[in-house]
Amino acid sequence: MEDPTSSGSHLQARFVTKQQQYAVPEFPFSVPANVGASELSALINKLLNEEKAEEDVEQLDFDFLIDGELLRVSVSNHMEEKGISSETVVEIEYFQKHPAPTPEGSLLHDDWISCVQGCNDRIVTGCYDNSVRLWNVKGDNLMTLSYHSDPVKCVSWIKKDGPTSLLVSGSHDQSLIIWEVNEEKKTCQALHSCRGHARSVDSVAVNKSGTKICSGSFDSMLKIWSAVPGTTEDVSERTEDQHRKKIKADKNLPLTRTPLMTLDGHREAVSSVLWYNDNEVCSASWDHTIQFWDVETGVQKSTLTGTKVFLSIALSECNGMIASGNADRHIRIWDPRSSEGAVVKSSLSHHNGWVTAVDWSRVNSNQLISGSYDQTFKLWDIRSSKAPLYNMSGLGDKVLAVNWNIPELLLFGGADNCLHIFHSSEIISR
Repeated sequence: MEDPTSSGSHLQARFVTKQQQYAVPEFPFSVPANVGASELSALINKLLNEEKAEEDVEQLDFDFLIDGELLRVSVSNHMEEKGISSETVVEIEYFQKHPAPTPEGSLLHDDWISCVQGCNDRIVTGCYDNSVRLWNVKGDNLMTLSYHSDPVKCVSWIKKDGPTSLLVSGSHDQSLIIWEVNEEKKTCQALHSCRGHARSVDSVAVNKSGTKICSGSFDSMLKIWSAVPGTTEDVSERTEDQHRKKIKADKNLPLTRTPLMTLDGHREAVSSVLWYNDNEVCSASWDHTIQFWDVETGVQKSTLTGTKVFLSIALSECNGMIASGNADRHIRIWDPRSSEGAVVKSSLSHHNGWVTAVDWSRVNSNQLISGSYDQTFKLWDIRSSKAPLYNMSGLGDKVLAVNWNIPELLLFGGADNCLHIFHSSEIISR
C-alpha cells in the first residue's frame, strides 16, 4: 500500500452532498492524496459538466468536509491530523462555498459606534455622542433619538409593528430609555426612564415575547424590567427629571421605571446579556464567568468558568450553542446543554486583539461573525477553527459592535465613527 502522503500516491474517495442539485455519482473515485479544496472543486465541476456543451458550463466554488471539519490543507495532511486511515474509502461531503461578503457602504456618525441591531429592513445604532439613530437598509437616517446625557452603550428592538416601533437603549448615564417611534408621523418619544443601576449600562436584551428587558452593568448587577409601556411600576418623577435636564415643565418627559428584579452574583462588570429562553437569562462578566439565571425566582442556576475576561456572548437560534468573545483574542463555542465531556466545543483563533463582539447567523447553524480591537471583522464557519472564511480588514480603528439579525446584511461599527454594511448571500444551514 502506498504512503498516501507521498508524492503521486492516491486514495479512494466517495463524494456526497445535501445539495442535490450538485450531486455526483457516489461510487468511489481515485484521487491524488496531495490535492486540496481547489483541486477537488475542479473535479466536482468536471463531473457536473461532463454532458454539457462548453458554452453551458458554469464553474462553481465548493467547500469540503472530512469527518465534520472543513478541508483547509491537503487531503492526506487532513487525514493524518485527524487519524483517519487511508486504507478505507474516505467520505468527503461538499457544498457550494459561501461567497465573499461585498461592501454595501458606510454610514458616518459623529462619534464612536458602540452598538447596532437590525430588524427586518431597519437598523438602530447607539453612539458615543449620546444619541440613538434609526436607519433603513438603504442607508437613510430616518430619525435621531436624543435624551441620554452620556454615551449610549447598548440598544435592542422591543417590537416593530408597522410604522410603530419600541426600542430600548442603555447608557453610561446609568439609565435605560424605552422609546416609541412612529415613522409615519416622524415622531419619537422617550416613554420610560429605567433607573436602578449604579454604573454604566453596557448590555441589554429583550425576551422573544417582548415583555421583559434584561440589562447588565459595570456595577456587576443584572436587572429585569418590564418592556410593556404604561404599566403600574412607573413612578412620576417629572419635576426632578425636569430640574436635572433643565427642560421646560410642559415637555413630555419619560416616567421613571424601577426594576422588577435584581440579579446579584457577578464579582465584576457585566459585559453582555442574552435571553437563553423566556424564563432564563445568561450573562457574561469581567470576572471570567458566564452565569445562567432563573428570572422567575432570581436564583443562579449554573456557571461556566473561563480563564479571561468575557466581552461578548451570543446564542445561536439554529444550534443552541453560545459563542463568546474574550480578552485573550479567542472566540469560544460553548454547549451549555452538554452533560458529558467538555462544555467548550471549539476555539476560533485568528484575532490579534480583544474580541469585543460576536453574533451568529440566523439561518446557518455553522456561521458567525466577530469584531475585534485588531481593527478586523471576520466571518467564521465553526467547522474550521484554523482560520475564518473571510477576513474584512483595513478599517480605521477598533471594532466595538457587530450584528447579523438581517440574514443578508453583516453590520459592524466602532471607533472609526462608521457603520459598515456588507452584503452576504443567504446560505441556509447545511
